[in-house]
Amino acid sequence: MKVQLFTNWHLMRWVRLTFALFLFIQAIVLREWMFITFGLFFFIQVIFNLGCGANDCTIPNHKNKKDE
Repeated sequence: MKVQLFTNWHLMRWVRLTFALFLFIQAIVLREWMFITFGLFFFIQVIFNLGCGANDCTIPNHKNKKDE
């Protein structure tokens, strides 16, 4: 868990962290508690390094030659 948290920090991970912190602050300032839910969504993506980034969610374009 420690290795996953402290390695592989790329631009999208920093953007998600910034946006999560922004949503937490806005939830407190505006007293709109629904923002905490969205902030937690992005914060969980940051901690576990989930989500699409750098074309990780593309569908592979491999065709099976045996079936043709």
